[in-house]
Amino acid sequence: MGSALCLFMFLRFLLFLSSFNLVMANSNSTFSSSLQQPLCHDSESFALLQFKQSFLIDEHASSDPSAYPKVATWKSHGEGGEGSDCCSWDGVECDLETGHVIGLHLASSCLYGSINSSSTLFNLVHLRKLDLSDNYFNYSEIPIAFGKLSWLRSLNLSYSAFFGRIPMELLALHELVFLDLSGNSDPSGNPMLMLQKPSLRNLVQNLTHLKTLHLSQVDISSTIPRELANLSSLTHLFLGECGLFGEFPMNIFKLPRLQYLSVRDNPDLIGYLPEFEEAIPLKMLYLSDTSFSGELPTSIGRLGSLTKLDVSSCNFTGLIPSSLGHLSRLSNLDLTGNQFSGPIPSSLANLTQLTVLSLADNQLSGQIPSCLMNLTQLTELFLQENSLEGPIPSSLFELVNLQQLSLFSNYLNGTVRLRLLSKLKNLTDLQLSDIRLSLLSYNSTNATFPKLKLLGLNRCNLTEFPDFLWNQDELVWLSLFGNEIRGPIPRWMWNMSKETLQALDLSGNFVTGFDQLPVVLPWSRLYRLRLDSNILQGPLPIPPPSTFQYSVSGNKLWGEIPTLICDMTSLILLDLSSNNLSGRIPPCLANFSQSLLVLNLRGNNFNGPIPETCTTPNDLRVIDLGENHFQDQLPRSLANCMMLEALSVGNNQIDDIFPFWLGALPHLMVLILGSNRFHGAMGNWHTNFRFPNLRIVDLSYNEFIGDLPSEYFQNWDAMKLTEANDLWYIQAHPTYQAPGFGLTFPYLYSMTMTNKGMQRFYEQVPDSFKAIDFSGNMFKGHIPTSIGNLQGLHLLNLGDNNLTGHIPSSLGNLTQLESLDLSQNQLSGEIPWQLTRITFLEFFNVSYNHLTGPIPQGQQFDTFPNASFEGNLGLCGSSLSRACKSSKALPPTPIDSSSKQGSTNKFDWKFVLMGYGSGFVIGISLGYYLTSWKHEWFLETFGKRQRKWTRIERMGLRS
Repeated sequence: MGSALCLFMFLRFLLFLSSFNLVMANSNSTFSSSLQQPLCHDSESFALLQFKQSFLIDEHASSDPSAYPKVATWKSHGEGGEGSDCCSWDGVECDLETGHVIGLHLASSCLYGSINSSSTLFNLVHLRKLDLSDNYFNYSEIPIAFGKLSWLRSLNLSYSAFFGRIPMELLALHELVFLDLSGNSDPSGNPMLMLQKPSLRNLVQNLTHLKTLHLSQVDISSTIPRELANLSSLTHLFLGECGLFGEFPMNIFKLPRLQYLSVRDNPDLIGYLPEFEEAIPLKMLYLSDTSFSGELPTSIGRLGSLTKLDVSSCNFTGLIPSSLGHLSRLSNLDLTGNQFSGPIPSSLANLTQLTVLSLADNQLSGQIPSCLMNLTQLTELFLQENSLEGPIPSSLFELVNLQQLSLFSNYLNGTVRLRLLSKLKNLTDLQLSDIRLSLLSYNSTNATFPKLKLLGLNRCNLTEFPDFLWNQDELVWLSLFGNEIRGPIPRWMWNMSKETLQALDLSGNFVTGFDQLPVVLPWSRLYRLRLDSNILQGPLPIPPPSTFQYSVSGNKLWGEIPTLICDMTSLILLDLSSNNLSGRIPPCLANFSQSLLVLNLRGNNFNGPIPETCTTPNDLRVIDLGENHFQDQLPRSLANCMMLEALSVGNNQIDDIFPFWLGALPHLMVLILGSNRFHGAMGNWHTNFRFPNLRIVDLSYNEFIGDLPSEYFQNWDAMKLTEANDLWYIQAHPTYQAPGFGLTFPYLYSMTMTNKGMQRFYEQVPDSFKAIDFSGNMFKGHIPTSIGNLQGLHLLNLGDNNLTGHIPSSLGNLTQLESLDLSQNQLSGEIPWQLTRITFLEFFNVSYNHLTGPIPQGQQFDTFPNASFEGNLGLCGSSLSRACKSSKALPPTPIDSSSKQGSTNKFDWKFVLMGYGSGFVIGISLGYYLTSWKHEWFLETFGKRQRKWTRIERMGLRS
C-alpha cells in the first residue's frame, strides 16, 4: 500500500514537472516573439519594389567612387529567400515597434531615371529620413508629392540632377531639421534648381526647426532674409553660388549653435565681419568670392574652434591681424585676392596645425618670416603676387611636408641653390617665376630631387636648361618662359616625362633649334606647347595628336608645313605667325579639327590660293592669314564660319570683289582686307548681309571704286555704340577639359592698322575700339552724312581717294573719334566748326585738298600742326601762319548748346588741355608694340583667381 502511494505521488510529480516545463517553454516563446522585429508591411514592401523597378541601374549615375546599387538586394516574396522582409534590405530602416519604413538611405545607389508625384515612394508616409543624393534623376522637377511625407525630419536630394522650381509643398514639412538640395547643376556648373516662389524667406519662416540648411548652387537670386538669424538651432548654413545680393545680415554670425557657414561665390553679396564674442562655436567660415569688405577685426582671434577660414577674393583691406595666431586649431587659412597690406604677422607661426596657408595676390610687404618653419604640418604655401622682398628663407626648405610652394611675382632676390629642393621629398608643385632670383644648378648625381608635377621658373635668369630636369619623369606642367636659355633643346628632353607632360612653355628665350628633332614630339599626352619668340631654325616641329594649343610664332622656321599636322585633330589654337614658312597650306588645315578656334599664319611666305575653309561643322573664331603671298579669290566657304569674329587677309595678292557675303556672319567684329587687289564697287547693302557686329573694317590700299557705301554706314549698328570700358579685349577663349578640371587660356586678337598717321601693330585690341579705314582706293563722290551716325568710331581714314564736295558737319557727332584722316582728296569748302566738338581728337589731317576759309579755333584744333592743313591754298589761320584777311573771316567758334554758359578763354584752354590729355590717354591705352611675345602663361594658369577651374566640390577637389 505504501509502495503504491509512493509510486502515485512520484508519477504526479513528473506530470507537474512536465506541465511546468511546457508552460515555461510557451512563456519563453512568447517573450522571444515579443523581442523579434515584426516583418515590414506588405504595402510598403510593394511600394519599395515598384520604386526600384522605376529606375535603371547605371554606374555612371553616381560620382562617389564607393557607390553601389543598394536596391539590387531587394527581392519580393515570390523571389523567395530571407530577403523578402524589406526591413532587412540595404538602405531601408524600419520602426522597431510598428515595422513601418521610417528611413530610406539610397545615397550613391547608381539610380538613373525620372521621378514624379505618381512614384510609389510617396506611399511611404511614415518616412522620417530620406537620402537620394548622388543619383541621376534626369532633370526631373522635385515632385510636389513630397508634401505628403509630413513626418520627414531629414531630406537630402543633393547632386542628383533635379531641375526647375523648388515646390511650395516642401514648406509643409515642418518637422525638417536637415535639408540639402545642393549641387543640382548642369555640366557647366550653372544652377538648375530655383528657390524663388517660394522664396528663401518663405522657407525660413516655415521650417523653423532646421539645424542644417544646404542650398549651394540653387538659384535664389535674392537678398538673405533677416529671419535666418531667428533659426536658433542652426548649426550648418551653406548658401554658396546662389546669386545672392544685398547686405549679409550681421546677426547670423551670432547664432548660438552655428558651426559651419559658407556664402562663397556670391559676388554681389556685400557684408562686414562683426566683433566676435568668445561663445561663438564657428568651426568653418567661407566668404570667398563675395564683396565682403572692411578689415578683419582683432576679435576674430576669439573664434577658438575655427579650423577653416577662407575669405579669398573679397575686398578686405588693412593689416592681417596678429590675433589670427590665437586660432590654434586652424588647419586652413586662405586670404588670397584681397588688399591686405603690411608684413606677414610672425604670430602665424603659432598655427602649428596649419596644412594650407594662402596669402597670395595681396599687397603684403616686408620679408617672408623665417619663423614659418614652425608650421611643420604645412602642405601648401601660397605667397605669390605680393610685394615681398629679401631672400627666400632657407628655413622654408625645412618644411618637409610641403607639397605645393608658390612664391612667384614678388620682389624677392638673392640666390636659390636648387639642391635645397632635395630636402622637400613630398614637393610636387614649385613656382618661383618673376621674383628676380638667380637659380644655381646642382650637378651632383647623388642629389635626390622630388618628383615634381608642376614647375614654373619664368624669368629666373636661367641660361641653360636645369640639369635636374633630365631625371623628372612625372612632370605635368613645365614653364621656363622669359629666361636667357641659349642653344638647342638638348636630346635628353625627349625622354623627360614622356608619359605625363601636358604643358610645356619655352617661349621668350634664345633657343636656336633641336638636338635630333624627332619626327613627332614624344610627349604622348601633351596638349599645350608654346615655343614663341625664340630663334628656332629648321623645319616646323610637329607635336603629338593630343595637342590642342600649339604656338611657335616669332621664330625663323622655314620650309613647308608637314602633312603630319593633319593628324592633330584636337587642335583648338594654332599660331605659326612671324616665321619664314612657305609653300601652300595643306588643304586639311582649315577643316581637319572641328574644335579649332584660332588659326594664325600671319607673316610668313605662304602662297597659292587660300584653301576652302569651314566645309565641315566648325567653331573657328579667328583666322589671320595676313602678310603672306596668297592669291586668287577668297573662298566662298568662309560664309560657313558662323562663329567667326575676326578675319584678316591683309597684305596679300588676293584678287576679288568686296566680300559682301561675309555680312551674314553674325559675330564678325574685325575684317582686315587692306593691301590686296580687291576691286569694283562695294555694292548695295542687303538685309541678309548686314555685318551686324562689325567694329573694325580695313579696306585700305585696294582698287575699290564708286561712291562710299552710305547704306552700310547707316546699318553698321555696332559702330553706333559708345562704350567707355577699354579694359576688355577682343579675344577667343580656348578651353581644355580634363577629368576633374578645366582650363581656359584667353587668346588676345592682334592686328596691324594705320592709326594717327603711322602703321601700328596692336598686340591687343580693346573690345570698344571701332575703326574704318578706306584709304588708298579710288572712291569718289561726297562723304555720306550717314557716317555721323557711327558715334562709337575712334578712327576714320578716308584719305588718298577721289572724294569731292564738302566735309559733312555731321562728323562733329563722332565725339569718340581720336583720329580723322581726309587727306589727299578733292574736298572743298570750309572745315565745319562742329568738328571742334570732338574733344578726344588727337590726330587730324585734311592736307592736300581744296579747302578754303578759316581753320576753326579752340578745343583740339589749337594743337594740330601745320602739316595737318598744308596743300589747301584757300585755308587760313594761326595753324598755317597765314592770317585770314579780315576779322570777319575769323568768327568765334560757336559754343555747343550743352556747354556751360559764361565760359572764359582761360576755361576754354583748360578744356582744350583736358580734352587733349584724355585723347592721349585713350590713344596710349590702345597701345602698340613692335614685338608680340609677351605672354603671362604662368600667371594665367596658376596665379590669380581669374583662372577657371571647374570645381567638383563634392569630390573634395580644391579650386
